[in-house]
Amino acid sequence: MNKIEAIKTERDGLAVREMIAHYAMTGWASIPEADIQRLKWYGLFLRDPTPGFFMVRVRIPGGQTTTYQLRALAEIASTYGNGLLDLTTRQQIQLRHIKIEDVPAVFAKMEGVGLTSLQTGMDNVRNVMTCPVSGLNPDEIVETTGLVRAINDEILGNPAYSNLPRKLNVAVTGCPHNCVHMETQDLALVPAYYDLGHDRCVGFNVLVGGKLGSGGYRIATPLDVFVNPADALEVCCAILEIYRDHGPRENRTQARLAFLLEEWGTGRFRAEVEAKVGKRLAPAGDDARKPGETDHVGIFRQRQRGMNYAGLKVLVGRMKAGDLLKILSLAEKYGTGEVRITPGQALIVTNISDRKIGELAEEPLLKQFAYNPSALYRGLVSCVGNDYCNLAVIETKSRAVEVAKALEGRLGGTLKPITMHWSGCPASCGNHLVADVGLLGKKTKIDGKVVEAVDIFVGGRSGPDPKLAIKIMEDVPCEKLPAVLEGLLPYHTRDKMHRVRGGGPRKASVGKESAVPNTA
Repeated sequence: MNKIEAIKTERDGLAVREMIAHYAMTGWASIPEADIQRLKWYGLFLRDPTPGFFMVRVRIPGGQTTTYQLRALAEIASTYGNGLLDLTTRQQIQLRHIKIEDVPAVFAKMEGVGLTSLQTGMDNVRNVMTCPVSGLNPDEIVETTGLVRAINDEILGNPAYSNLPRKLNVAVTGCPHNCVHMETQDLALVPAYYDLGHDRCVGFNVLVGGKLGSGGYRIATPLDVFVNPADALEVCCAILEIYRDHGPRENRTQARLAFLLEEWGTGRFRAEVEAKVGKRLAPAGDDARKPGETDHVGIFRQRQRGMNYAGLKVLVGRMKAGDLLKILSLAEKYGTGEVRITPGQALIVTNISDRKIGELAEEPLLKQFAYNPSALYRGLVSCVGNDYCNLAVIETKSRAVEVAKALEGRLGGTLKPITMHWSGCPASCGNHLVADVGLLGKKTKIDGKVVEAVDIFVGGRSGPDPKLAIKIMEDVPCEKLPAVLEGLLPYHTRDKMHRVRGGGPRKASVGKESAVPNTA
C-alpha cells in the first residue's frame, strides 16, 4: 500500500475539516504530514517554493461565476494573499500566499458568496468543465449548465466519491467548436445526434480514459455509448463508482482511469457500466462537433436576442486583484454581473446589449485585456511554473510572456492564429500536448552549467480528429527560445496540420451604438 492509500485508509480526506481551526491556532509547522495531504481535499496546498504559505484552489463549476463572487476572491487575494489570482486551464481560480491562520476567515468569506475549494485536489472528481458560453452560444447543440451543476452537487462533500484511486477529470459540453479539450479528460460527454429512424434526438457520446499526465497524452476512448441528457448523470455516476471500486491503487503513476480501461478493454468496461445502470445503453450517435476549435475570445452574438458576450484575454492567466476589480466593474456597467472563465485563460463578460457593446469595446482597460489580441497572445497559455509549484522545473508564466513579446517584436503581425502552451513539468497543467506548439520545461547542461530549457512539441490536438503531439526538438535553452521559435512559427501551418472546413461562432460587428450580425 502506497503512502497516500495508507493515509486515506486511516482517515478520509474530508474529515480534516474539523482540524483546520485547530491548525489555524497552532500554525503550519504543527500540521503532520498526513494532514498536509488531507488538506488538499479542501483545496489547500502547501508548496515547497513558498514554505508556510498555502495555495487555495477555488472550484468554479463550468467556469460560471459572478462579479460578487470574483470580487470576494479579489478581496481575499488583497487582504490575505499576495494580490495575485491565477486562472487555470480547468476554469478555476487559484489564490496564493495564504497563511493557515487566515484560512477560517478565507473559507467564511468564500462560503458567504457561494464558493468552495472542496475536492479540488487529490483523489477526487476535479472541477467539472463545460463550454464557457453554455446557454449563450447560438450554435450549442445541447445546453449543459444543469448537468454540470447536477454532477457537482452529487460529488461535492459526498464520501462515496472522496476516495478514488487518483484524480478524475470530467467535462461535459454541448458546444460544437471544441473549446474544451475533451479527449484529455478521464470522462467526457460530447454533443451527438442519435438517429431514431423517423427523427433524431440530441444528447452525448461518452468518452473515457483520456489524460495528459501520468505518462503523457492518452486520447480518450469512445465507449460506443449515447446518452440523452436525462440519463447522463446516472451514467456518469456509474463510471465513477466502477473506477472507485476497481481502479488500480498500488502505483500512483499508473492509477488513472486510463489504466483500468487498458486492463479491461473497452468491451468489458462498457458491459460493467450497463450492469451498473441496469439496462442496455444505446450505441454512439453521430458526433456533432465541427472540425477546428475556438476559444470564445472576441465579441460574439448570444442566442438571446440583442445580446452579446465579450471574451477578454488574460495573458497567461495571471492578474492583479485591482485589475480584476476593474473588469468586474465593466461587467456590471455593461452586462448583468455574470462572468465566465475559459480553459484558455480568458474572462467572458456576458449579456451585453447591442446598444452598449460598442462603448465597451472602446474602454481603455480592453487594451490590456483585449477582445482582439494578436495571434500569438491569444493562444498563449501557461501553467504556474516553479515560482509557486514544486513540481515545475522551470518558471513558465514570465518566460512565456517574455518569449511572446520577443517574437511579437521580431515577427510582428505576420503570424497566423496559433496556440502556444507552456507546462513546467510532465503533469501537463499547461496542456502543452494539445497545442499547435507545446513547450515542456526541463533542465539541461550548457558548458557544464545547468540552465532552464524546454522540449518543443507540435501538432497535438483534441476534438473529433484528435492527434498526438510530435516532439521535434529537445533541450532548447530558454534563452535561445525566441530565436528558435522565430524560425519555426512562420512555417507552422495549422491549416495543414489541422485541416478544417466549416465556420465558427457568429461574430458581432462592433460599433459605437450597436452590434449587428456579421454578414461577411
